[in-house]
Amino acid sequence: MTDHADKPSCCPKAAARSSLKNRPDILWDGTLRLAEDAVLIPGGKAIVGTRQPGIPDDGEDPLRHTRIKPFRIGATAVTNAQFKAFVDATGYVTEAERFGWSFVFWLQVPDHIGMTQGVPEVQWWRRVEGADWRQVNGPGTQETDWHPDHPAVHISWHDAQDYAKWAGGRLPSEAEWEHAARGGLGEVKFPWGDQEPNDDDFQPCNIWQGRFPELNTAKDGYATTAPARSFEPNGYGLYNMCGNIWEWTADPFRIKSLKKPVKQRLLGMKGYKLAKGGSFLCHRSYCYRYRIAARSGNSPDSTTTHQGFRIVWPEG
Repeated sequence: MTDHADKPSCCPKAAARSSLKNRPDILWDGTLRLAEDAVLIPGGKAIVGTRQPGIPDDGEDPLRHTRIKPFRIGATAVTNAQFKAFVDATGYVTEAERFGWSFVFWLQVPDHIGMTQGVPEVQWWRRVEGADWRQVNGPGTQETDWHPDHPAVHISWHDAQDYAKWAGGRLPSEAEWEHAARGGLGEVKFPWGDQEPNDDDFQPCNIWQGRFPELNTAKDGYATTAPARSFEPNGYGLYNMCGNIWEWTADPFRIKSLKKPVKQRLLGMKGYKLAKGGSFLCHRSYCYRYRIAARSGNSPDSTTTHQGFRIVWPEG
């Protein structure tokens, strides 16, 4: 298997962004906006982590058990249509919109955008002025690239928190997310079991097929995001818990490690938040993070074409 330890995360860091002042206060008006397709997840003993980490320095192991209360979770990531309803109701302006730019994967940058700036070490991520949740790949792309049934992207952790507050819910913990993703199967690698996706004849989720980052054959049918309700759901009826987009969680990104390189890496990740699930840009040769136990961290103001979220609500 390919060694991923020396490769940067597949999520670019927006470290150059300064903190935004005077953020809008999105208040819950007392209406519980529970998604129509929210699924009840049973409580009890939950599994977190793995005995066989794919990227040990990400803090995937050890396998541990915890107890969680029952909760409801959206069957899909929050869609563009759902996020638009939030914006229409509140006048909310996302961080990408207020900063005036966001990260777009190089293959999705339209020719008319012109020259863009790349990210050191991960030049396939391009800073595109005017890219946001409506103009997914930059100005002039809403008509072709924005779909109401696809997951909302270019969503920062702060944006996701504000939506959750408005909806009367919250972001899931890592334990809740993994428990939901396993779909009742227990200690498995993926929401469907342990069979590995490949580039040839088994594509159960939306990830990269081909040679990253130059060639995506899109054998699974999608070169970018797929509709939020696509591929087979897991045992709890949840869609795209792995692949498609990274999903923010409520938890900080932490790794319990005594390794000096890991400690050094974490020094530059203070305040980072945990994301789960991988995305359409993950491939085993580079970013083997579309497994349930896989993890990534990013600054809470970062936004990209493959970052979104899913909401949970307490039961009862």
